[in-house]
Amino acid sequence: MAWKASEATGKFPLSDYRFLPLDELSRRVRVVKERLGRSLVILAHNYQRDEIVQFADVQGDSYQLSQHAAQDPHCRAIIFCGVHFMAETADILANRPERVAARGGRAPVILPDLEAGCSLADMATLSQVEDCWRQLTQVLGEEDVVPVTYINSSADIKAFCGAHDGIVCTSSNSRAVLEWALARKKRVLFLPDQHLGRNIGLRMGIPLQRMPLWNPSLPLGGNDPASLREAKIILWKGHCCVHQAFKPEHIDAFRQRFPDIRILVHPECSMEVVQKADYIGSTSQIVKYIREAPAGSRWAIGTEVHLVNRLKNEHPDKEIYFLAPRISMCATMFRINLARLCWAIENLEAGEAVNVIEVDPRTAELAYVALQRMLEVR
Repeated sequence: MAWKASEATGKFPLSDYRFLPLDELSRRVRVVKERLGRSLVILAHNYQRDEIVQFADVQGDSYQLSQHAAQDPHCRAIIFCGVHFMAETADILANRPERVAARGGRAPVILPDLEAGCSLADMATLSQVEDCWRQLTQVLGEEDVVPVTYINSSADIKAFCGAHDGIVCTSSNSRAVLEWALARKKRVLFLPDQHLGRNIGLRMGIPLQRMPLWNPSLPLGGNDPASLREAKIILWKGHCCVHQAFKPEHIDAFRQRFPDIRILVHPECSMEVVQKADYIGSTSQIVKYIREAPAGSRWAIGTEVHLVNRLKNEHPDKEIYFLAPRISMCATMFRINLARLCWAIENLEAGEAVNVIEVDPRTAELAYVALQRMLEVR
């Protein structure tokens, strides 16, 4: 684990907040937020529940949120209502040595619940990736592989990429990043989401047989040396549990019911779903598609349910449906509730930052290298 944190009780223990009514919690968060002013930045991911989003200074994709906090000259503390890899990235960007010096100290990055993790990010550990790299370089040679990690990955995986001439990508710039990587070396090791890598690879014209899957529990990832030598993109066996819920038959059912419906899905969905969809986009791109869609248009959206419901409420002039017949939400993101936010903000005002995520300096430096390479890709 690249970061350290402990869930201190703080001056005000969490147990004091758990059974308070929502209106009381909202009032107390609002009061402290007003007193702290611009020195505190509250970030909320697009998948967050509405009771949290109402207090966000910025709502959006994970990297967009981290960039905002890093660039805000007034920021002295960050409460990140997201998951652990997002808080890590915020710490890496907001607490660069030059920013700490200019600010006169670190800006603590607070994750209201340390159990708010990401199952996708957790599907690739540093030891697994190092073992994979050792096996790959024995077969292919280190000069022939570029490690590329999706931003939904831990800081130490980003650091691994930074140390091995690799790079980070987001769901919106993944094609540009893969083109950058393949212009430099023969093949890519893509971490940790197989579906994003496969979907973008297909759009680049790379055939499936040249995108083998690496299973970290098997020798050579379950592949033979010849298939690895023929590979263009080696896909890590990882996936987003939320986006696994959407199936091709869900699209078929909506098209049968509404022939004019438009299907909009996240690229973390399976290849079979993406190929049937009309539009593919990151969470921010999904928001943009719906905002710019004509009144009266019908949409079925394949991404996290809180975002879909929020879009439905914000755009009553459009007919918006959740693509799957059953709710699919980011359960770990959902762990951050109003009681947790109130506990974190009141302890911060009292002088005790709880649940601070702090990435160790060496890991942060190498991860920053990979993030900076991403920003340089056009």
